[in-house]
Amino acid sequence: MFFSIDPSNGVAIYEQIVRQVKFAIAEGILRPGQLLPSVRTLSRQLAINPNTIHRAFQQLQADGAVEPLRGRGLAVRSDAKRACVEARRALIADRLRSVLAEGLHAGLTSSDLRQLVRNQLARLDGHVATVASVDEEPNA
Repeated sequence: MFFSIDPSNGVAIYEQIVRQVKFAIAEGILRPGQLLPSVRTLSRQLAINPNTIHRAFQQLQADGAVEPLRGRGLAVRSDAKRACVEARRALIADRLRSVLAEGLHAGLTSSDLRQLVRNQLARLDGHVATVASVDEEPNA
């Protein structure tokens, strides 16, 4: 599994982990029944305090995305995908609304904002950088 953790982006690290796990479930990268890495393993791989990972996992349980399997760890719930798809869409819509409102407050027009969005999407070209887990090697 891939994580892209940015301690300086204004979003708590545990929340970044929660979002990324939910996005992976929404995309089908994490499937029902699949186990998440242990707190210790993920903490070591990402060089993050285990308490931060534990907090993220607690939030994922509270949100109904994962469930504990006695003696095995946390697994993706069978009914998690639909909720994660909805959560992803709501999060992105909220963040976009916030950025667009900031642009309008700054005096940009709707046309200016549409052009900025088009330009940024073109620059990304469908790709974003991620940080791979230690146990996975990139395709060569």
